[in-house]
This record gives sequence, structure tokens and C-alpha cells, in this order.
Amino acid sequence: MTAPIVFGRLHVLPLIAEFMARYPDIDIRLLLVDRLVHLMEEHVDIALRIGELADSNMVALPVGRIGRVCCAAPGYLDRFGRPGHPGELGHHQCIAMGAPNERIAWSFADQGQTLMQAIEPRLSVTTAEGTIAAAQHGSGITQVLSYQIADALDAGRLETVLQPFEPASWPANLIHGGQAPMPQKTRALLDFLKPRLRERLSAGSTGGA
Repeated sequence: MTAPIVFGRLHVLPLIAEFMARYPDIDIRLLLVDRLVHLMEEHVDIALRIGELADSNMVALPVGRIGRVCCAAPGYLDRFGRPGHPGELGHHQCIAMGAPNERIAWSFADQGQTLMQAIEPRLSVTTAEGTIAAAQHGSGITQVLSYQIADALDAGRLETVLQPFEPASWPANLIHGGQAPMPQKTRALLDFLKPRLRERLSAGSTGGA
């Protein structure tokens, strides 16, 4: 199975551990990578994909939706203020995921229209976990996926801003090759993961529409 790195760590690995305890005869190889994995070429049975799916022969099982949110540490916002519109981000310290000097624009929604707001980050980090850690240290505002900061929001380490302008959420799907007959171990894992991922994603803040 494959999944994005942070999503896999937060949501898939705990369920895999539970599944393995229930099915001691089934071994699992979990590939956590932030790239598109070709299931057939890389001998992967199941993938968790976030985003719109390209047309293919794969079978998709929806498990929820993922939002994109802007957030910062409460201390930073108390000091520099809470932006009321994406255009005000130019007056804030922004933390972006990407390479230095890369042109960055964050997506928002404004009165039903997509708004791309150019960002001049004061800090660029190559991983989402790095941007989130920097935000928790009070270095500025960042835009990340909702599930990545659920724990930090619950603990009060981060606070979301610009909620009225959050862009449309992305679908999250379990996909597989639809081979018939499906191996029993693959079917067992799909049947185990689908309702539990739906519960996890519905319980968390997904944001967007």
C-alpha cells in the first residue's frame, strides 16, 4: 500500500497496526511517499490518493475530503494581527513549502471564484512538516492540508485564519486495480480501512466545500 507521508503517519499507520493485530497472518509493505505511485509498475495493491483523480481503469473508494487551511501560532497572531482577507498576507510573515526564490501562490475562494494570492515567503521549507513546525514556533502564517494540523489545533498550538476564503476541498480516495478475483488479503485491508478512514476524516476538520 502507498500513501502520502504525513497522512500515512497520522492516519494509515495506526490503522495498519490495528489491522495487523487482527490479522496476524497478513504481512504489509507500506510505501509512504509524496509522489504519484504507479500501482502496476511498482507492485502496489492499494493507494490513498488526495486530489482529483485522472481517468483510469482504477477503482476509487471515497473516504472523505481534505481542506487547505491557513494557520499560525496564537502568539504570532496576537502580535501581528489576524488577516481578514488574503490580500493582507503581503503584510505578514509567510512560511511556504518549496525551494528558495520559487514563485509561490496560495489558492483561496472569494465569492465563488478562485483567488490565487501571490506570496513572498520570509521562510521557505522543503516539507509540510517543516512549515508546520515553523508556524508553531511563531515564525508566521502557512497554508497546509487540514489533516496535517488537526492535533496542533486541538492542543491550541495553532489557530486557523481566513476561514471564509478557504478553497474547495479535495477528495480522498482509496484506489486499487479492480482485479478479479481480488486477493482475499487485499479485500480484507480495503474493507478494514474504508470505514475507519471515513470516520477519521469526518471527525477532523476538513475545511473547504
